[in-house]
Amino acid sequence: IISLIVRNYDIQKGQILVDDVDIRKIKMSSLRSKIGQMLQDVFLFSGTIESNIRLRDENITDRDVLSASKYVNADYFIQKLPDKYDELVRERGNNFSSGQRQLLSFARTIVHNPQIMILDEATANIDTETEMLIQESLNKIMNIGTMIIVAHRLSTIQHADNINVMQKGEIIEQGPHQELLKQKGHYYKLYQLQYSDQETKHQGVK
Repeated sequence: IISLIVRNYDIQKGQILVDDVDIRKIKMSSLRSKIGQMLQDVFLFSGTIESNIRLRDENITDRDVLSASKYVNADYFIQKLPDKYDELVRERGNNFSSGQRQLLSFARTIVHNPQIMILDEATANIDTETEMLIQESLNKIMNIGTMIIVAHRLSTIQHADNINVMQKGEIIEQGPHQELLKQKGHYYKLYQLQYSDQETKHQGVK
């Protein structure tokens, strides 16, 4: 579905509309310039932190990079590095933790001012502390544009306006978090399962 929204390939039937306009009628470069993506596997290239956030866009200033990094709580760890924003990034960012890479990806997404933000399992492989930082940032940017979040961690999506529960390619439940819990269906069972797992970890039970 995410691939269809960004037109990695086009749908065979039906429509995908953005502001009531069929996306096939929108110039592809224009469509993609309005969409920011945070993926589960973050790609960082060799260079500096600053260059990875700016992505060679000369319209983005140093102040923009700093502002975006602070906004998503990435500045906190960047300021602790010896060279800060000039810190070298090795190939694929393997000198940073998965949480740090995700925060850099988040800053890179935000600095380009997307109107649609897609998070595709962006919190799947990160620690709880980083997830909390990302969640705090998401709460701040909810009013900027449309946010589409794909997640198995229900803590990432429970504040969404609308949740679509999918199984075998079909939507089986739909609605906000509290409403889905009241239905005591598939979503409720998933939530109970994850909640009990978290309680077990907190209690130190193996």
